[in-house]
Amino acid sequence: MFVRFVPVEPAEVILRLSRIAPTPEAIQALREELGTDKPMFIQYIIWLKGVLAFDFGTSFVSKLPVGQEIFAKLPATIELAFAAFSLIIGCSIPLGVISALYKNSIVDKFVGFFSIISVSIPTFWLGFLLLYIFSLKLGLFPSNGKGSLSHIVLPAVSLALPVIGLFTQSIRTSVIDELQKPYVNYAQLRGLKKRIIISRHVLKNAAIPMTTMLGMTLGNLLGGAVIVEQVFSWPGLGRYLIESIINRDYPVVQSYVLIIAIIYVVANLCTDILQRVLDPRSAVMDRRD
Repeated sequence: MFVRFVPVEPAEVILRLSRIAPTPEAIQALREELGTDKPMFIQYIIWLKGVLAFDFGTSFVSKLPVGQEIFAKLPATIELAFAAFSLIIGCSIPLGVISALYKNSIVDKFVGFFSIISVSIPTFWLGFLLLYIFSLKLGLFPSNGKGSLSHIVLPAVSLALPVIGLFTQSIRTSVIDELQKPYVNYAQLRGLKKRIIISRHVLKNAAIPMTTMLGMTLGNLLGGAVIVEQVFSWPGLGRYLIESIINRDYPVVQSYVLIIAIIYVVANLCTDILQRVLDPRSAVMDRRD
């Protein structure tokens, strides 16, 4: 709805892209062809009826089915999101655990400082910084596009780094809370090694409150890759969305929002199921409520 408040007529944008003079007559004729001459509510109902029949409409610019274009670009966004998600899991868990085990040490303070810096850096600025250092200056990674494995490194790091800092501190807090519980002292009295206590008991219990956060993060990565994809010219949904907003391609914008919302809900549903598996007590407590 909000993109329709922008005072630029889609018909005029399309005519200019086609290098046709946007006369009032030409604009009106194209509006009737696109259906944008109807009231907003009527346009929405027409689009919604199509969606219920798995027809997401036709792009104003490319004249191709929106569903076809979105699902053609969705794998690239999913690939980037899962690469960033893997970095988040692979970095935040070791850092959080080490920080908790060496609480108030130099290591803990260093990890805390790193977390603050990573959370504070804007994603777009981080992307340009990585491009400047590792692509332009050092030439270690490609600057844009998608192809080899090296193309995904910088976009994935840009997308993951701010979340790594947040997750690291959350894991640190959870592990510290678990280490203070009686079962840890009991396990030590039984003669269990510290490594066994941490890996089999503390980490498992500390992971339970993190599962909800993980699901929300995966949804946010899929929907929040817009800036990163634009900076690195990654051919995914985010970049496609930016182009569609600029061109006032309403069917594409509406379908993007709907699909990302569905993915977000499904990710959170899977997270709830995983939480029940890890902690059956939560299901019992929900039934009592």
